[in-house]
Amino acid sequence: MRQESPGSITAGSLGGRMARMSPARFAVTAFTGVVALVAAVLCLPVARAGPNSPGIVDALFTATSAVCVTGLTSVPTAEYWSPFGQVAILVGIQVGGLGVMTLGSMLSLATSRRLGVRSKILAASETGTSRLGEVGLLVRAVAVISIVAELTLAAILTPRFVMAGEPTGQAIWHGVFYSVSAFNNAGFVPTADGLEPFASDWWVLAPIMTGVFAGSLGFPVILDLKRHWRHPSRLSLHSKLTVTFCLGLLGIAWLIFLATEWNNPATLGGSATTTTLLGTLFASANTRSGGFATFSIADERPATILLQDALMFVGGGSASTAGGIKVTTLAVMLLAIRAEARGDRDMEAFGRRLEPSVLRVAVTVAVASVMIVFTGALILSLVSAAPISHILFDCISAFATCGLSSGIVPTLPAVAKLTLAALMLAGRLGTMTIATSVALTHRRRVIRLPEERPTVG
Repeated sequence: MRQESPGSITAGSLGGRMARMSPARFAVTAFTGVVALVAAVLCLPVARAGPNSPGIVDALFTATSAVCVTGLTSVPTAEYWSPFGQVAILVGIQVGGLGVMTLGSMLSLATSRRLGVRSKILAASETGTSRLGEVGLLVRAVAVISIVAELTLAAILTPRFVMAGEPTGQAIWHGVFYSVSAFNNAGFVPTADGLEPFASDWWVLAPIMTGVFAGSLGFPVILDLKRHWRHPSRLSLHSKLTVTFCLGLLGIAWLIFLATEWNNPATLGGSATTTTLLGTLFASANTRSGGFATFSIADERPATILLQDALMFVGGGSASTAGGIKVTTLAVMLLAIRAEARGDRDMEAFGRRLEPSVLRVAVTVAVASVMIVFTGALILSLVSAAPISHILFDCISAFATCGLSSGIVPTLPAVAKLTLAALMLAGRLGTMTIATSVALTHRRRVIRLPEERPTVG
């Protein structure tokens, strides 16, 4: 019997019995451990900038936001965290984006050149693939795609920051920070003014929104597109649904943003046409998960905020750096509605039939997500005097790991900040992972009860 190599994820190296009995529970434990480690680093004096002294709650909130690739901040990143602290945040973003399980498998590959069975199971739970034989290839692809994408974005952004008057070293740092933050859909900004000075700059905003969109597709979809870009018909059903709905939501959001914010003097009203087109496109690309903004959310019209609530809740693709209930969840529910309206027995899309069990999973994810967001909003409404529209916006943003904020986070009490941190963690790990980690066993019933159809609606 072959013994697993020291470099692989074994019972002795990463949690043992927990990983063997419940990969999902092990993922939760590992993820919270990384959050605690980053928070501990941010509590060090060297991580703080000048006389500003964020408390333990702010350090924990920032660490959770970084590792969960969210972007919500309780204190300004550029003002409160030193270069050392910002590096810690960036490392947290990178680890969170790749996934603790995927990163562990990558380290295993680097040392032993192969993955053990448990390593493949853990990586599969993180990357969203059901074929264990493809996990090794997918993990390598995750590493290569992430490095290439982030280096490409940094190479594009850095010269523009130099042209804007930044010293070369600072421009390189900002280029790297924005590239990692964009591709991982984190939304963190290393400057006090964020992206507002570049509100009309296509050179800066176009690469960032491209990185956000690519990261929100998910590594399995990116790998599938790489394989079959010459023959789109060969793409998997998952890839077709993800790409179709991501592009569709982007287009719909862009049109609605144009309609609601075109004449809003507080945001884009009065701007040049090209600036308005760029600003609304950038906002529509970042609302589902990116978290970057070129104008204040609080200045938007109520219709725009309501639209962003819906887009954030949907999020991006499965096994991606985006959050939310995922576009495939929305796709399955819409396909079920269409099938029911037509009287069809099966849900069908792109010449394929969907299994009925997929609908149960989609409904479970959607309903559980609504309950989690509602609970968080209820707690915040009890401890904060902020408007309920702002509370709901920030709760959805936290759970969907988007990072857009109405501006209330810095004014919230500690209980509210910890609640938002819990929402970020729940949203990043996923409702199904949380449910699986809590359940001790999966029960299979031998006897099935008689079937009866209740009246619905």
